[in-house]
Amino acid sequence: MNDYIILMLDDAPDSSDGDWDGYIAGLRQTGQFDGGSSIGSGQRLKKGQPEQAAGLNVTGFIRVRAASIADAKLLLAGNPDYEAGGSVEIRELPPG
Repeated sequence: MNDYIILMLDDAPDSSDGDWDGYIAGLRQTGQFDGGSSIGSGQRLKKGQPEQAAGLNVTGFIRVRAASIADAKLLLAGNPDYEAGGSVEIRELPPG
C-alpha cells in the first residue's frame, strides 16, 4: 500500500458543508483512512521577503492508504467538496 494525501481546495461552487461525518465514517470503515483535518488561513514566508497570505486555497486534507492513485481516486466518492464540484488534489507521499 502507498500513502496519499488528498487536498481539498476552496473552489466548490456549492459551498454547503456536506456530510463530512458520514464521509469520514465511510473512510474509516475501509481501513484506509489515516487522518485528516480542516486547514485555516496562514502565511507564506520567504527569507528576506515581506510576509504574504498563504498562496494555496487549501481548506483541508485527508491521508489515506491505497494500492495506486487510481484506487485513491475511488475514495473520493462522497467527499463533500468533490461532490459539490470543488477541486481536490491527490499526491503520493514518499515511503518512510
